[in-house]
Amino acid sequence: MSETAPYNGLVTNRLAGRVATITGGASGIGLATAKRLAHEGAKVVIGDICAEEIGQKAAEEVGGLFVRTDVTNEEDVKNLFATAKSTYGSVDIAFNNAGISPADDASILDTGIDAWRKVQEVNLTSVYYCCKHVLPYMQEQGRGSIINTASFVAVMGAATSQISYSASKGGVLSMSRELGVEFARQGIRVNALCPGPVNTPLLKELFAKDPERAARRLVHVPLGRFAEPDELAASVAFLASDDSSFITASQFLVDGGIAGAYVTPL
Repeated sequence: MSETAPYNGLVTNRLAGRVATITGGASGIGLATAKRLAHEGAKVVIGDICAEEIGQKAAEEVGGLFVRTDVTNEEDVKNLFATAKSTYGSVDIAFNNAGISPADDASILDTGIDAWRKVQEVNLTSVYYCCKHVLPYMQEQGRGSIINTASFVAVMGAATSQISYSASKGGVLSMSRELGVEFARQGIRVNALCPGPVNTPLLKELFAKDPERAARRLVHVPLGRFAEPDELAASVAFLASDDSSFITASQFLVDGGIAGAYVTPL
């Protein structure tokens, strides 16, 4: 275990002996989840398009493995799961988390087709590839937990439009439901994690450029703050573990109450 473990007193070892792949695992929610799953006992394989030294550093933090992965490249995705299997012997958990939220994805009136297609490729097609190529390993094992990162905007309209992002996350949610139903009796659970705004480098970069946009987002959160990556990591650990053994095909909202609110008190 890493010397920087933030989970003293919370570690249950409930993922001991299991192998987890995490796309987008070198930063943000992905890195926080890599740390959490490792501290729960899992072997972690990080897939990310980042520079080799950044990925290797992340993998070292969790005592795991880094496989440079462009999630829009089907061969890279195949290689990620094949490497996890050949190195550790199984693929028990797949957290398909890589995604983007670029500034040129805005209102449908302003978003060009190239921006639309890029977001769809990274956020939705990549999840298709990941599910398609991890499922055979889980079928062979007769067990597995797939967690796909969707968003609260998959279940409600966003106050600040990002048309391709919202559509891509709606697709992730719908695909996760269908797969959860299709593969349930094969011992494979598939759930969509639906975060609200999370205090990650991606969000910080977006809102540092537009503080007014950040304030507009925050006013809609009943808890009055953005989530921390560790809070999403805890949710992934739950969905990955047998503690959630009767949960599949679900939208797992971790949104500070956004989707349940009509009016937010000040």
